[in-house]
Amino acid sequence: RRSMRRLAASSLLFATVARGFYVRGPVREIRGGARKMASMVAEAKEKFRKDYAPVPYTIDKIELDFQVLSESKTVVTATLRVASGSGPLELDGEDLRLVSVKVDGASYAGYEETGEGLRLSAPPSAPFELETVVEIDPKANTQLSGLYASSGNLCTQCEAEGFRRITYFYDRPDALAKFSVRIEAEKAAYPVLLSNGNEIAKGDLPDGRHWAQFEDPFYKPTYLFALVAGDLGKVEDTFETMSGRSVKLFVWSEHHNVAALDWAMESLKRSMRWDERTYGREYDLDVYHIVAVEDFNMGAMENKGLNVFNTACVLAKPTTATDADYERVLGVVAHEYFHNWSGNRVTCRDWFQLTLKEGLTVFRDQHFSEDETSRAAKRIDDVRVIRSAQFTQDASPMKHPIRPESYVAMDNFYTVTVYNKGAEVIRMYRTLLGPEKFRQGMDLYFERHDGEAVTCDDYRKAMADASGKDLTQFEQWYLQAGTPRVVVESRGETPTGGYELRLSQSNDGQPPMHVPIVAALVSADGVVAEPRLWELTEREQTFTFESAPKGAVPSLLRGFSAPVKLEMDLSVEELEILAARDDDPFVKWDAWQQLATKVVLAKYDGAAEVPAYLLNAFKATLATEAVEESLRAYSLALPDFSTLALKLDAVDPTKLCDALKETRLALAAGAEKELRACYDALRDDGAEFSVDAATVGKRRLRSSCLAYLAKLDGGADLCAAHFDQATCMSDSIAAASLLAAMDDSDARDRCLAAFYSTAADNGETLVVNKWFAIQAMADRHDALAIVTDRLLTHPDFTTTNPNRFRSVVNTFASANPRHFHAPDGSGYEFITDQILKIDKINPQVAARLCTIFGNWRRYEPARSALMKDALATVKAAPGLSKDTLEIASRSLAG
Repeated sequence: RRSMRRLAASSLLFATVARGFYVRGPVREIRGGARKMASMVAEAKEKFRKDYAPVPYTIDKIELDFQVLSESKTVVTATLRVASGSGPLELDGEDLRLVSVKVDGASYAGYEETGEGLRLSAPPSAPFELETVVEIDPKANTQLSGLYASSGNLCTQCEAEGFRRITYFYDRPDALAKFSVRIEAEKAAYPVLLSNGNEIAKGDLPDGRHWAQFEDPFYKPTYLFALVAGDLGKVEDTFETMSGRSVKLFVWSEHHNVAALDWAMESLKRSMRWDERTYGREYDLDVYHIVAVEDFNMGAMENKGLNVFNTACVLAKPTTATDADYERVLGVVAHEYFHNWSGNRVTCRDWFQLTLKEGLTVFRDQHFSEDETSRAAKRIDDVRVIRSAQFTQDASPMKHPIRPESYVAMDNFYTVTVYNKGAEVIRMYRTLLGPEKFRQGMDLYFERHDGEAVTCDDYRKAMADASGKDLTQFEQWYLQAGTPRVVVESRGETPTGGYELRLSQSNDGQPPMHVPIVAALVSADGVVAEPRLWELTEREQTFTFESAPKGAVPSLLRGFSAPVKLEMDLSVEELEILAARDDDPFVKWDAWQQLATKVVLAKYDGAAEVPAYLLNAFKATLATEAVEESLRAYSLALPDFSTLALKLDAVDPTKLCDALKETRLALAAGAEKELRACYDALRDDGAEFSVDAATVGKRRLRSSCLAYLAKLDGGADLCAAHFDQATCMSDSIAAASLLAAMDDSDARDRCLAAFYSTAADNGETLVVNKWFAIQAMADRHDALAIVTDRLLTHPDFTTTNPNRFRSVVNTFASANPRHFHAPDGSGYEFITDQILKIDKINPQVAARLCTIFGNWRRYEPARSALMKDALATVKAAPGLSKDTLEIASRSLAG
C-alpha cells in the first residue's frame, strides 16, 4: 500500500521508500458529514494481535451507487449481500450522515448509530440484503481519507481505515467481497469516471450527467476499493502478457501534467514484464489505471486495477525531476503493480500482519530496481535507510517488531520498520534458501493462498514447506523489536593456516535470532577466500575459513546480509584494504564509512586535524576509474547526522554538526585539485538526457564533487555557473541547494529567484516544493527565520496540501539538525506549534511530524528536557487526535 517510503520530507528532493520512507510521511481520515472528526482522543482504544477474531458475518457482495451531486455532496447507496452469520451485525462507519436503512427492500428501524458505526442488534437470519444510504462531503475532507476532493477532482484513499468514511461495512482486511460500482456525475465537471475492475457499461443521461458501471471479478477487502471522478488527461498504451492477453494501460493526471507521465508508463511496462520473468506473475484484468493527484498523504496506493498516486511518485521529465525522482517513480510504480499479487490476490488477515504484504513488496521492488538501475547504488541506498532511519526508530520508544503486537491508530505503524526492515527479513529468506528455493516458496505461497487473507506465519510455512528448511527460529524476526548486535569477540589465524572468528549476538536479552552472515576473506591481492554463508543461531558460535594467507581481513555481512549492527574492531590498515580491494560494494562502501566515522567522532571529541589516511582514501576514490561512479559518489559522502548520533551518548547536536562541517571542509581543502579535476572530467557536453545507470552515476559523482568545492573560496561562483549551465533538474538542484545554504549574495539570490520563477511560470508544483525544501534545510545562521518569515508566509505555501507542508516543516525538522536542535529550544517550539496546528487539519501528518521528538532521551540533558517538554505540551493539548496522542504518549513512556 501507500508506498510510504520516498515521501519523507527530504526525499521530496533526494530519494529513498519508503518509497517508501524508506522514507521516506503521510496521513488520512476525513472531516465531513454530520459528525466531528472521528480520530479525536475520546475514541483512542488500543488493539492487540492476540485478540483477533473473525468477522461474525460473511458479506460476499457489495453494490455501490455513487451520486456525485457536487464537490461537497455525494450520496452513496450500498447494498450488501449478507450470506451467513449470526448475532448482532456491527459495521464500521465514521463521518457519515445516514439517510435510510432497508433490509430485503423494506424500511428497517432496528438499528442504532454508535460512535463507531452502525449496529443491528437483532438482524434477520442470513441470508438477507442490507441497504444503506448515506451522504458525505468530499470537499470538507481535509484528512484525505475516504472520498475527498483534490484540485476539483474526486478520489479515494481507503487504506487502512478510510472506507468507513464512505459507507458502512466491515472495514478490515479479512472481510473479502466482490464489488460492483456505479458512478453518476455531471459530465462537464467529471468527464472521467473510474473504479476498480473492468468497465462493463456506461452512458449519457438527458440532464447533462453520465454514468459508468464497473465489476471487479476478484474478492477484495475494503482497503483496496477506489473511485476517481474528474477532468483528467492521460497517456495510454497496451501490454501483451506472457499468455498473449492484451491489457489496456492508462496513466492519468491533471491536464497540465500529461507531458510528465511517459516515464511512469514505461516504468509500468517494465514492472509487468519483470514480474512475469522473475516470479511468473501475470496481470489478471483487462485494464490497469494509474491516477496521479496533487493531494495525497502517502506515495501511492495499490487499489485493484486503479492505483492512486501522489504526483511526486508519477511525474517525471528532465527539467523537473531529479535522477532520484526518476528512480522513485520507477520503484513506486513497480511497488504498487507488484502488490497485485503480494497484497491483493493474497492479502493480510489483520493489520498486525501488514509487513506480510509491505515487507514482501518492498523487497520485490528493491530487487526490480537493482535489475533496472545500478545494483550497487540501489543496495547502498536501501542500507542507508535502514541505518539512518530504521535503526534510529529501533533506538526510540516507538520501536516495534515488524509485526506489531498492538496499536491505537493503525496509520502510525506504516513505518520504516514494517516496510524496510520487513523487506530485509524477506531478503534473508532468499539468502538462507537460495534463489531457486525462494522462488519455489513464493510459487507455493501464491498457489496455496490465492484469494485469501493470511498471516506472516502462513508465509513462513510456505517457505519452510517448499525448501525443507526448519524456519522455526526465524520467527524471532517477527517477534522482536530492536536491532540485534553481532560482535566479533575474537578473530585470527589458526595453527593449521586457517582463520577463525568467534561471533556473539544479543538484542536486549531476547532469544537468539537466525542470522545469515555472508563472509569472505580479503587481502591486498583481493578476495582470497570465496564468499560463504554462515548461519548464526546461537548466542555465541565459532566459524572457520580452512585456509587464509597472512594479513587476510574478514569481509563480513557482505551485501548487508542481515539488518544487524556488526561490531568488529578493524584497524585503519584493514579498513583501507577492504575499501580498496573488496569486490562487495556494500563492504567496500562501509569500510569508507567506518574510516570517516572514526574521524568525525574524533572531531566531535576535539581532535584538531583530519588524519592523512582519510584524505588519502578520499583522493584515491576520486582518482580510481575501476569503480562505478555512483559507488564512488557514495563513498565520498560522510555518514549522516542520524547514523552518527546513534554512536554517541548524550548527543550535542551543535558539536556533531560542527564536526561534520569541519571534516567536509578539511577534505575539500586537502583534495581541491583532485576534486576539480574529477568535476571537470565529468562535464556533460550536450549529451542527450538519459537515466541509464552510467549517466546517472556521472551526474551523481559530479554533484558530489561540487558539494565539496562549494565550501571553498569561489564556491558561490562555481555553483552559479553550474546552475546556469544545467540542462536537467539534477544539475539545477545540485547547485541551488548549495547556494541556498550560503550567505546572501547576488549569485545566491539570482539563482534561487530563477529556480522559483521558472517553476511557478510553468505551473510545476513539485519543483516549487523543491524550492521550499532546499531553503528549509539550509544550514544558515537565520535558518528558522527564513522558514517562519519567508516560507510559511509565502503565497504558495499551504497547510492543506501534504507535499507542500512537508516540504517546509518536515524538512526543517528532519534535514536541518543544527537549527531544529537550537540550544534555546526555538526549533522545538516551532515544530510543537506546527504539530498542534496541523493536527486539527490532518492528524496523520501531525503524528508523523511528532515522531521527530521520539529520541529525546539520547540528547544532552538540556535539549533532552526541552524535547520532553515539547512532547508533554503536545500530549496535553485539548482535542488532540488519537494518531498524535499515541505518538506523544509512547514517546514519553518508552
